Amino acid sequence: MDNVKKTSLGLDENIEAALCYFPFPLITGILFFVLEKDSKFVKFHAMQSIAMCIALIVIDMILVITIVGMLLLPLVGLVAFILIIFLVYKAYKGEKYKLPVIGDFAEKQVA
Repeated sequence: MDNVKKTSLGLDENIEAALCYFPFPLITGILFFVLEKDSKFVKFHAMQSIAMCIALIVIDMILVITIVGMLLLPLVGLVAFILIIFLVYKAYKGEKYKLPVIGDFAEKQVA
């Protein structure tokens, strides 16, 4: 983290990447993906945030269909919360942590 670069929005790259996941990952992911012009690191985290949220929404929609699925919703919510905190931490540390499948998708969209 010694060589923290500034982004086109004037924030440190690691802070902007962490903000892609927090406080509202879908909204902040879209905002930073659209507004950030220079940093591929930030754009990667923004796209991964967007894709992760869409995947979680689809999972929630599938779970709502059944009673057993509805009982699992709180667990999915807790896992999603822990995942978001983990991704904020990794992005803040300057790491390009890739989620399985979603991370590869995000990388292709930014390239």
